[in-house]
Amino acid sequence: MSSVEEAVAAIRAGKLVVIPTDTVYGLACAPYHEKPVQALSALKGRVVAQPIALVAPSLEWLLECVPELRGRAAVLARALLPGPYTLVLPNPARRYPWLTGDRPDTIGVRIPDLDGRAREILDRVGAIAATSANRHGDADPRRLADVPQEILAAVAAAVDGGELPGTPSTVLDLTGAEPVVLREGAVPEAEALARVAAVVAQ
Repeated sequence: MSSVEEAVAAIRAGKLVVIPTDTVYGLACAPYHEKPVQALSALKGRVVAQPIALVAPSLEWLLECVPELRGRAAVLARALLPGPYTLVLPNPARRYPWLTGDRPDTIGVRIPDLDGRAREILDRVGAIAATSANRHGDADPRRLADVPQEILAAVAAAVDGGELPGTPSTVLDLTGAEPVVLREGAVPEAEALARVAAVVAQ
């Protein structure tokens, strides 16, 4: 098991880490350069066309990373985050193309509701690129022991945050006229859509 210091140093050095989140254990790296993100995708066994979320410690930090997130996108993000959602939002400047997969004009973002070691790591490194710490298509890891050994052997640090809820975030695509749930997760589809509708109606 690694310390917070080791995880922070590894992320800053462009290496991969396994860290706890508010949903499942995540495989993470710095989001600002293509090479670490490519290594993350390769280790997880996913194709480059699949997007990877940009995870930030706060809305203010997220807006620094993607300053075009204004208007409706920012209102919805402020209402839903932090929380167990991944929001697919407009990315008109096509920032972070190594995160956006085959939809470069959109970007998936998260602001998890964290505490403890996970909170400290994200506060210290700022934004990260993150996905669940499993092989593509396998079960989401609730405990550090659930993370596949080949992933643990390949990362520079693995931080134990105890047992997590074990259900990944609900993915909401907010780029169209109507919201679309791309993946039902910690928040049921009907509840997620109702929450968006309530925000829009205000």
